[in-house]
Amino acid sequence: MKIPSSELRIQICKCIVDFYHAEPPKKHIPGYQQASSSYKIQMAEVGGLAKTMVQAMTLLENQLVEKLWVLKVLQHLSTSEVNCSIMMKAQAASGICAHLNDPDPSGQLLFRSSEILWNLLEKSPKEEILQQLSNLECLLALKEVFKNLFMRGFSHYDRQLRNDILVITTIIAQNPEAPMIECGFAKDLILFATFNEVKSQNILVKGLKLSNSYEDFELKKLLFNIIVILCKDLPTIQLLIEGKVILALFTYVKKPEKQKTINWSAAQYEELQLHAIATLSSVAPLLIEEYMSCQGNAQVLAFLEWCESEDPFFSHGNSFHGTGGRGNKFAQMRYSLRLLRAMVYLEDETVNTDLCEKGTIQQMIGIFKNIISKTNEKEEAIVLEIQSDILLILSGLCEHHIQRKEIFGTEGVDIVLHVMKTDPRKLQSGLGYNILLFSTLDSIWCCILGCYPSEDYFLEKEGIFLLLDVLALNQKKFCNLILGIMVEFCDNPKTAAHVNAWRGKKDQTAASLLIKLWRKEEKELGVKRDKNGKIIDTKKPLFTSFQEEQKIIPLPANCPSVAVMDVSENIRAKIYAILGKLDFENLPGLSAEDFVTLCIIHRYLDFKIGEIWNEIYEEIKLEKLRPVTTDKKALEAITTASENIGKMVASLQSEIIESQARQDVQNEQKVYAKIQATHKQRELANKSWENFLARTSNAKTLKKAKRFQEKAIEASRYHERPQNAIFHPTDIKGLNTTVPSGGVVTVESTPARLVGGPLADTDIALKKLPIRGGALQKVKAVKIEDVPKKSIPT
Repeated sequence: MKIPSSELRIQICKCIVDFYHAEPPKKHIPGYQQASSSYKIQMAEVGGLAKTMVQAMTLLENQLVEKLWVLKVLQHLSTSEVNCSIMMKAQAASGICAHLNDPDPSGQLLFRSSEILWNLLEKSPKEEILQQLSNLECLLALKEVFKNLFMRGFSHYDRQLRNDILVITTIIAQNPEAPMIECGFAKDLILFATFNEVKSQNILVKGLKLSNSYEDFELKKLLFNIIVILCKDLPTIQLLIEGKVILALFTYVKKPEKQKTINWSAAQYEELQLHAIATLSSVAPLLIEEYMSCQGNAQVLAFLEWCESEDPFFSHGNSFHGTGGRGNKFAQMRYSLRLLRAMVYLEDETVNTDLCEKGTIQQMIGIFKNIISKTNEKEEAIVLEIQSDILLILSGLCEHHIQRKEIFGTEGVDIVLHVMKTDPRKLQSGLGYNILLFSTLDSIWCCILGCYPSEDYFLEKEGIFLLLDVLALNQKKFCNLILGIMVEFCDNPKTAAHVNAWRGKKDQTAASLLIKLWRKEEKELGVKRDKNGKIIDTKKPLFTSFQEEQKIIPLPANCPSVAVMDVSENIRAKIYAILGKLDFENLPGLSAEDFVTLCIIHRYLDFKIGEIWNEIYEEIKLEKLRPVTTDKKALEAITTASENIGKMVASLQSEIIESQARQDVQNEQKVYAKIQATHKQRELANKSWENFLARTSNAKTLKKAKRFQEKAIEASRYHERPQNAIFHPTDIKGLNTTVPSGGVVTVESTPARLVGGPLADTDIALKKLPIRGGALQKVKAVKIEDVPKKSIPT
C-alpha cells in the first residue's frame, strides 16, 4: 500500500473484499484446493490486516478513489469484533470521523464512514471509541455533515444517513467531556428540535419543513431524545432557555387536534406527544422559571382532566412510551403524573403552592378513586405505576404542611386503606405492588401523621391493624418504614389500645411480633447470645459482628461513631421506642423466651449509652490523652455502672429461665399425674367388667357374690331397733341379681286435658295460652282433685 501505484492499491483492496464475497473457482487446478472464505477472514483477523488498512488511510488523503476502496475494505473488516478492537487501537474512529466532510461527489465516503463508525461503537469498547470521538475536530465534522443533510438532503437515502449521523452524535453527547457546546453543535440541535413549534428567524431553519415521512418522524424523536441527554450538562441550560424548549414541548401537552404545520398521523402525533411529555419530565425541573411562566401546572392539570374524562379517544399504544395504553388514555396520564412528580419533588414552594391552590390534592384523590374501577388485568402494571405516582405527589405536597394534610382528609385516608388491604400474595407478582405499598407507607408518614383528625380516622378504620398485618409478613424491606410510622403513631394516646388488641396468626400479639423481629435482627447482625437468648458479654451486650470487626478510630466531634450509626442502621431502636410507649410492664401474650429478650430491650438505652462512653474512653486511649483525675473516675464509674446493668439483666434472665424450667417440670408432672389417673381408672373399669362377666357366666361365682352382698347389707343395718318402729324390707322377693336396686316410684300420668294434647308443643297451642297463666289449654277454671298418695318404698 506504500507503493505509489493506484492500480496496485485498488487490486489489493479488491482481493481483500473478495474474502467476503468469494466466487467458486471456474476451473479446478489439479493438486491444489481452494481456501475457504472463513479461513481467509480468520487469517485477516490474526494477521492484523485491519491495522494496516487504517494506517494506509493517512497515505491516501488526496487520492479519492483509493480512499473509497480502503473504506470499503474497512467496512467489511469492521463486521468482526476482533478487527474492531484492532481498528480502535489504531485510532480509526477519530481518523475516519475527522474526514467525514471531505469532498466526495459520489457520496460513498460519508456512507461507508458512518457505517464503520456505527460498527466500531457497537462491537468494541464504547468508552474507548467515545474518547476518540469526543474532540473538537470530530464534532465539527459531524456538525457540518448533519447541517448539510438536514438543510439540503431531500432523498430517502439522505434522510436515512442524516438520522444515522444524529444517532452517532447522540452517543457521543452522552460523554460529559464532549465539547458539544464549544463547537456550537448543541445550539444547532436545540434549534432543529424546536423550529416547528417555536417560530425562529434563524437562517438555518428559514423555509425548512418536515414531512410526515417515517424518516422525518424518526428525526423528531431523535431530537427530543438528544435534548434529554444535553440537559444533563448544566451549561446547556442557558441554551435551552434561549431556544424556548419548554414552550415548544408544552405545545404537545393538550388534547390531540389537527396540526397546521405538519400533518402527522394520529399514531405519530400520539407518540410525539408522549415523547414530548417524557422529555419535559427531564427538562422542566431544570427550568423552573420557564415552566411557571408557561403556566405549566395549569396546563398539566388541564391535560389530566382530559385524560380522566369520558372523551372518546382511541390511542394506538404502539410505541415504547405508549406501552399499556392502547384504546385508553393511561399512557398520557402516566407521563403527565411523572412530570408532576418531578416538579413536586423539587420542593420548590412556589411550584407546590401553585399546585395546591389549583386543587391538585383533591384532583389526585379523585383520579385515584376513578382509576380503581377501571383497572384491567392487561393494564394492571401501568395502573399500579399511576397510583404510586399519585401517592408520591400527595406525599410531596402534604409533607410539613398541616393545612394540606387536612385537605387530604378522610378521602385520602380511604385510598390509603384501600391499598393496605391488598392481598399479600400480590406483593410477589412483580407487577409493581411492592412499589405501590412503599408509596402508600410514605403517604401515611407525610399525609396522615401530625394531623390528629386524620390519625383518629385512620385508627378508627383499623389502619394500625393493617400496618401490623404487613409487618407480620416478615419482609425486611417494609419493616424499617412501618416501625418508623408506628413510633410516630404511638404519640397518639389512642394507638396503644389498638396495638394491644391486634392478633395475628396463632393468636400472636403485637408485642410478641416486635420481640420476634428484634431476635431476628440480632441474629442477622451477629449479636452474641446463648441458646436461651441470654447476654453473653455483659460489657458489650449490644455489639454486632460488624462492630467487633471494626476498630475504633479517633473521629472529629461532628462525625458519628460506629455505635451512634448503629442506632439508625437497624430496627432495634424503633422496637425499643414502640415497646416503651406501650409500657414494658403490661404487654400481653408473651412467652418466657419473649420475656428474656424483653429484659435486653428494656435496657437498650442504658446499654447504648454505656457503649458510646466506652468508645469515648477507647478513643482517649488511642489519642494518648490522660484525663484529669475527676474525669477518669467519672469514666470508670460510668463503664462500671454499664457493666453492672448488664450483669443485673443477665441475672434476671437466668431467674426467668430457671422459673420457666421449674414451671415446665410442674406442668410435666401434672400431665403425668393425669395420665396415671386415667390408666388407674381404666384398670378399675376393666376389673369391674371382668367381675361382671364372671358373675354372669359362672353360677358359683354368682352365688358367692350374692352371699357377699347379703352379708354386706346385714352388716350395714342397725340391729338395736327403737320401740314402735316400722320396718320396711328392702329386698325384693324372687330377684336374681347382684346389682343394687333403685327406688321404685309410681306416678299417675297428668290428664291430657290439662297438658293440651299432642299439639301442646306447637305454635297453635301457644296461641291458646290463658291470660292468667296455668295450663296450655284455654279453660275457665281447673279443679284440682285429691289424688290418693301411693306408698314410696325407701
